[in-house]
Amino acid sequence: MPEVDDKLILAALATVKDPERGQDIVSLGMISGLVCKGGHVAFAIEVDPERGPHLEPLRKAAEAAVMAIPKVLTVSAVLTAERGGGAKAHGHDHGHDHNHGHGHGHGHGHGHGQEQPLLPEVGAVIAVASGKGGVGKSTTAVNLALALQSMGLSVGMFDADVFGPSQPRMLGVSGSQPSSSDGESMDPIDAWGLKVMSIGFLVPEDNPVVWRGPMVMGAIEQLLRDVRWGPLDVMIIDMPPGTGDTQLTITQKVPLTGAVIVSTPQDIALLDARKGLNMFRQVNVPVLGIIENMSTYHCPNCGHEAHIFGHGGARMEAAKLSADFLGELPLDIEIRTTSDDGKPVVASAPDSPAAKAYLAIAAKVWDKVKILQSAKRGPKIVMQ
Repeated sequence: MPEVDDKLILAALATVKDPERGQDIVSLGMISGLVCKGGHVAFAIEVDPERGPHLEPLRKAAEAAVMAIPKVLTVSAVLTAERGGGAKAHGHDHGHDHNHGHGHGHGHGHGHGQEQPLLPEVGAVIAVASGKGGVGKSTTAVNLALALQSMGLSVGMFDADVFGPSQPRMLGVSGSQPSSSDGESMDPIDAWGLKVMSIGFLVPEDNPVVWRGPMVMGAIEQLLRDVRWGPLDVMIIDMPPGTGDTQLTITQKVPLTGAVIVSTPQDIALLDARKGLNMFRQVNVPVLGIIENMSTYHCPNCGHEAHIFGHGGARMEAAKLSADFLGELPLDIEIRTTSDDGKPVVASAPDSPAAKAYLAIAAKVWDKVKILQSAKRGPKIVMQ
């Protein structure tokens, strides 16, 4: 059986036709940035911006064609809608020298000639999301950020959950207030080596935030724009649960490299996780994979393993949705206590089994990010 190479992949993609133009996507020169590494394949499909929202079936067909090749493990196809003219300045070319592509085709042209792009010095932006609350998304987000930091990366953490900010307490910096070194912008809070910003730093912890949608969206954009993040390899955004105004604002305004979906194994959580995943796909944000949280419980006294919320549901859901399964995280008292104490387990107990599970998932996520960035930077491939 031959190894997977560009020739095999292009042959598979040549079976996929553009429904409007009547020719295959390879001969039309629509494939760019093809990358294949260890059975993991990524590529971009270049389309007109106006057609992008309607070509999700084409993207899925391309992924399915490549996935059918023996020895292919995962496929990430990204619809890239490049905008011409002046709007390009608001796309992925943010004018910095990280040389990081952001791995998806939003274009981010907001139509304001003077508006500066968000997060110009951040190499990759990863949204950690869930379809519903209570599945451990924020705990996963902070430990994923710390795991990426342990890999030698400079990492930022943005808490986008305006109504229920968790990161100040989880990182042990509740009550901190951002300072301003220039009188115009805010400096992020430093916590465990992460650069952190949250609405929780600006309002008392026990005060509810009673805002309508436009106020929430304005606050999120202002926090992202007016904080002096500086150069970062990656930013983790702890998204609020659901698929509402906040999620839409972030997917439209922020150059997301990809999204990670967190779910428990139970059916009701997986139903909402599916909605979250499909939301990102509808707005052309690559889904890096699904994490099954609270997957197993090991009794600390006898060692018996129990599946309180079921087991394997997220893995099966990932297979159904053609998404990567990133790994399982346990229902572990150490994860809970360290989070409540402001000492996340990856930082406070890096050799524990729980921390090692986060580290393994972080490595998979970063591999996916690098593949997507390579695909975004790669040359266009044209078959004569």
